[in-house]
Amino acid sequence: MASERILWADDEIDLLKPHILFLEQKGYDVTTVNNGSDAVDKVRDSFFDIVFLDENMPGVNGLAALQKIKEIDPSLPVVMITKSEEEHIMEDAIGSKISDYLIKPVNPNQILLSLKKNLNEKRLVSQKTTSDYRQEFREISMRLSDRMDAGEWSEFYKKLVRWSVELHESQDEGMSEIFRTQRIEANDQFARFIKNNYLGWLKNTATAPIMSHTLVKNKVAPLLKAGNDTVFMVVIDNLRFDQWKVIQPKLKEFFRTETEEIFYAILPTATHYARNALFAGLMPSEIERLHPNLWLNEDDEGGKNMHEEELMAAQLKRMGFDFKWSYNKITNLNAGKKLNDSFSNLLNNKLNVIVYNFVDMLSHARTEMEVIKELADDEPAYRSITSSWFDHSPLLDILKKVAESGCTLVITTDHGTIRVENPVKVIGDRNTNTNLRYKAGKNLNYNPKEVFEIRNPADAFLPKINVSTAFIFAQNSDFFVYPNNYNQFVNFYQNTFQHGGISMEEMLIPFCVLKAK
Repeated sequence: MASERILWADDEIDLLKPHILFLEQKGYDVTTVNNGSDAVDKVRDSFFDIVFLDENMPGVNGLAALQKIKEIDPSLPVVMITKSEEEHIMEDAIGSKISDYLIKPVNPNQILLSLKKNLNEKRLVSQKTTSDYRQEFREISMRLSDRMDAGEWSEFYKKLVRWSVELHESQDEGMSEIFRTQRIEANDQFARFIKNNYLGWLKNTATAPIMSHTLVKNKVAPLLKAGNDTVFMVVIDNLRFDQWKVIQPKLKEFFRTETEEIFYAILPTATHYARNALFAGLMPSEIERLHPNLWLNEDDEGGKNMHEEELMAAQLKRMGFDFKWSYNKITNLNAGKKLNDSFSNLLNNKLNVIVYNFVDMLSHARTEMEVIKELADDEPAYRSITSSWFDHSPLLDILKKVAESGCTLVITTDHGTIRVENPVKVIGDRNTNTNLRYKAGKNLNYNPKEVFEIRNPADAFLPKINVSTAFIFAQNSDFFVYPNNYNQFVNFYQNTFQHGGISMEEMLIPFCVLKAK
């Protein structure tokens, strides 16, 4: 491997000979100049991995040379070295995108640390991440053999998400593949956990974690009672916990995160059921019974989420709230811009509910459009495209205004999504719903070992469309396929992101409270 090349510019370069010999002994190739003009010429004519630049040189000083060097090669790391501790010089240097800032006199180890940070950070972080995961691999495997409760599963999943992000950034494909195998095992165990406990939670709410239908009562209502702040509740449809983790750093400038919790989406983990339950504070069969005009079943014509505002209003009324509030659903760019433009009107309300549908549209587009399939080919890419959208969305502008206004912000979702890989055959009649992760119908034929079956929908507080209706749910990364046109169907939907079934990604979802800085 070729030596990394350093350009060092200092008008007293001869006095730095011991430092230069130290670096050469470490295997670096050091070129020296004694003025800023020569430094600029060297960068123009030769390749360097990094530049050390004295700030106070006669003629073309360090800051002037820095500007010219960045014009030639904006990506070249430049470390500014100076005797001055004046704040404005530091600010000018940082504003010119320096990679480091060292105060004279510098010692050889300071220089070496700066080199490793700027030239070898990615490799060193990768090695450390891989080493740390190797050490924790056994602990994670042992944890999977324990009988975890709902809260422990939430914390365990947070740990898996952290490793998913860190191992991707380390770019160690071998470790990433080992982690993928471990995550599959975790999802298998999680499916067993849900099958053993889900119906019991619904019968005895004292044993249940916070779920879709209890979230507002247990988590949002206390915020509304606590103070005079306006509360913004933003429901980003289909937002996985790992997608939240790539959005969170973008908000640190404006907010501090007071609460970062995971709650459980109800089954089916689909908008029709989970989001209606969230806004109603009721399970689906209870919505159908108490608000029959606001609920549509699978085989009914029309949109299944057209009455969220009315359901939320009824829930707030049941809890005894009587204040001014608003509901806005954003389904396209223009709607987001329009809400941003009228933001000041929202400050007159105690509560503002905003449903933002981009991530759900992304998952559907990823299924239907080749270009999106390529852009969001796997989990890291899915996170990346979500991050890019958020950077340029009206939602970010709205959230900045929430912070500027000193309001409380809640970010949550209705369910997550999972990348499906394994086709599972199921047979149903023409009235069976089309979702790939759950099926509801009266003549379903399937292998019971491959699904979570609920033969009596009432047990799961799901509507009973007719006497023999049953629900089945796909587990882990499975998806349901009809035998007809099997290969064509599998090829089209395999490796797409779907929701409705049982997985950590779909069911363990974020609830976060942020306060303006």
